[in-house]
Amino acid sequence: MTDDERLPQPATADIDLVTVLHALGDPVRMRLLLSYADGAEHSCDPRSLGLDHLHKSTVSHHMRVLREAGVTTTRVAGRNRFVSLRRTDLDARFPGLLDALLASAGASAGAGAGAAVPVPA
Repeated sequence: MTDDERLPQPATADIDLVTVLHALGDPVRMRLLLSYADGAEHSCDPRSLGLDHLHKSTVSHHMRVLREAGVTTTRVAGRNRFVSLRRTDLDARFPGLLDALLASAGASAGAGAGAAVPVPA
């Protein structure tokens, strides 16, 4: 895969912890992180991400913040965009960070019957 098939993103060495944590400080972006944690590529369709109550432009904004922070990578295929988690890069930069965040978010989601990461309307 060539670089021109990916939207701009920071190099692994340029991923900054404060920027990553700031990006993940939003409930919608934490919800996206949980979706992307399965290791697969995901389309940008808000319905497939469980965010159909948000405007498409709002979801795009959240995806851009995650990509620019170095949390995700976006592959371009014609008019389509496919997003995936940069787990290898993040684990290399900050060992254990993703596992801790995902465990914490998963514990929060399981705190009550049917509870989920809160997502503002």
